[in-house]
Amino acid sequence: MGIQKRLVGSYFVVICLTVLILEIILNVSVRYYYFHNIGETLMNQAELSASFFQQYFGDQDLEEQSDRLLKGFASHSDAQVQIINVEGRLLQDSNGLQGDLTMTEYIDVQAAIKGQPGSWKGADPNTEEAIYAVSYPLQANGNIVGGVRFITSLTETIHTVKQITVLLIGVGIIVIGIVTLLGLLLSWTITRSIKDLKQAADQMTEGDFSIRVHKRYQDELGSLADTLNMMASRISKSEQLKNDFIASVSHELRTPLTSIKGWAITLKASEVSNQPLFYDGLDIIESESDRLTNMVDELLDFSKLDNGRIAVHFTSVDLTELLQHIGRQLTPRATRQGISLDVKIEEHLPVIQADENRVKQVMINLIDNSLKFTGSSGRIFITAHTVPGKVVISVEDTGSGIAETDLENVRQKFYKGDQQASGSGLGLSISEQIIKLHHGELRISSTLGKGTIVQFDLPIE
Repeated sequence: MGIQKRLVGSYFVVICLTVLILEIILNVSVRYYYFHNIGETLMNQAELSASFFQQYFGDQDLEEQSDRLLKGFASHSDAQVQIINVEGRLLQDSNGLQGDLTMTEYIDVQAAIKGQPGSWKGADPNTEEAIYAVSYPLQANGNIVGGVRFITSLTETIHTVKQITVLLIGVGIIVIGIVTLLGLLLSWTITRSIKDLKQAADQMTEGDFSIRVHKRYQDELGSLADTLNMMASRISKSEQLKNDFIASVSHELRTPLTSIKGWAITLKASEVSNQPLFYDGLDIIESESDRLTNMVDELLDFSKLDNGRIAVHFTSVDLTELLQHIGRQLTPRATRQGISLDVKIEEHLPVIQADENRVKQVMINLIDNSLKFTGSSGRIFITAHTVPGKVVISVEDTGSGIAETDLENVRQKFYKGDQQASGSGLGLSISEQIIKLHHGELRISSTLGKGTIVQFDLPIE
């Protein structure tokens, strides 16, 4: 069963039960109100008549005064009035009913001749009309001498109650109809958004991430549509980055392989006596092999990081010695490019717990990026200083800088701001993950045409 049917069905069941309960309560209340009021009115009239009899006719014979009493009682009421003696025999009736009838079959009369007020609802034996009767005892000198009975027809009352019942049922049906329509409308607004989400999700499962969900309402489903659209956008961007990465890596792998193969053919065809050519070829083959190895290492590191399988091995690391060693290692390359590489380290840097090889990998990656994008006569600064609880290490260059539109993306996997630059585009992403494994943070700030500063923290434990 679909969501719309379940929603509408639930609303319909709930409102039907609610209306049914209210209908029962209201109808019972209406019936009670009308019949109770009639009973109270008749009882008050009977009590008043009994009081009048006791006060003015208490020392006289009931049977002799019954005619006068009937006229007096009936003149102040629209109800049928009967005078009954203590044996339950009818003495007088305002509707002309003949006397000498025994009334003891009625429970209200039985109660009255026993000294208690009584009431009864039923059908008139002559007309079969619904009536309500109230009897009240008549006392004289402390003795029960008879009773007065007031009777009224319930025909009009029952008709009125039925009209009100029909009206209440009609209102209930209208309410059920309105709520059902509102339930249909509400369920339609919900299921329409869900159908949009499902259609978009189906297209995404087919690989079409260009689809976007129309956001209809500012609600939870609208937020879900925004999330799905954002996810599709990021997947599309990742797909584009992956395609660019594959093209870039293919090119990067082809270049050193072509060079290695070319020099291998050259060396094979050349005379062994040509020593300069021989050694130049071996140097180039070695250099290109190192490039391939570094690229494969980056891909392996990324795969391990992406699957959470990379591990760091913490040991005591002397940062001063490590950073100076890295500076000495990369200075010859910087010199060949005409770039000044300066290492400025705060004195007495603390020994920290870190994975020395991974920290070295991060530093070489950051300096390598600076060397790629810094022209001759440029400068690169490696600095380190302590702040409370951590060491801050910076690599700053005076290179080409990073555009603001690229700055927020450079740490994404496969991203290369300059598509002509060499490399896999994984270096910064790997470096950031390594720093996170050391419980630190990597930050990048850059100004296009002026240079870039990359900082990361290592905690002091």
